Amino acid sequence: MGSPKSKPALERLGRDLRGARLRRGMAVADLAVRAGTSASTVARLEKGEAGVGIGALADVLVALGLVDRLAALIDIRSDDLGLALSEQRVPKRGRSSSARLRKAAAADQDATRGKTDVIDPDGAAF
Repeated sequence: MGSPKSKPALERLGRDLRGARLRRGMAVADLAVRAGTSASTVARLEKGEAGVGIGALADVLVALGLVDRLAALIDIRSDDLGLALSEQRVPKRGRSSSARLRKAAAADQDATRGKTDVIDPDGAAF
């Protein structure tokens, strides 16, 4: 179904796919054969329908010679918002649980060092 915010973007993508196909002088059926999909799938892509799979889009882009555009679609190196947010979240150094356990054991050893155990005549140590 798709969200109302994504609908205009999908429609534009469909128009651009159609324009690329027409510039190459290809019929819908020819593009479908080259992409290994059906003509109805290509038509749905060109209409901007949200239910068409990304694999079908990738196959059509390969057939059009535009697959590099798909790889660059979400380039994290140019994601200004994501980069700004990641810079704000500087990782805090923390101790792992095993390091905390070793530190607690060392503290226990320091606390008991120098103390002698009291032996009960009944044989129980305290």
